[in-house]
Amino acid sequence: MELSYKTAEKALQAAKEKALSLNIPVSIAVVDTGGHLVALARLDSVYGVIDFAVKKARSAAMFGVNSDVMGSIISETGIHGHGMLNSNHGLLTIAGGVVLQNAEGKIIGAIGSSGGTPDQDKEIAEAGAHAIA
Repeated sequence: MELSYKTAEKALQAAKEKALSLNIPVSIAVVDTGGHLVALARLDSVYGVIDFAVKKARSAAMFGVNSDVMGSIISETGIHGHGMLNSNHGLLTIAGGVVLQNAEGKIIGAIGSSGGTPDQDKEIAEAGAHAIA
């Protein structure tokens, strides 16, 4: 199953509800497995975090792991990750990008949140991911 708009909207709605319950003005992006934007919400956040949310989601989708896990992988290699971070039109490897999976466990995209702390962003994105798992 590919990521439909209906599924992306369900993940987005759950993440929005989590962000509102935490009273955190974030931007939330949902992308397909190719990193292409499917749905976006900006909850009165500053403009700069829109791109961060998209890049966190793209990082998770394109590598099949949450964005913070990819950051750990890069830092554990002991090499300068500049080239990796600037690949694919820029990646963002801090917490807040979470892989989306269908009921069978197949990766169908990712969701990214930005505007809170990294832990808050991850919690918000995870709420979206759990809504469709």
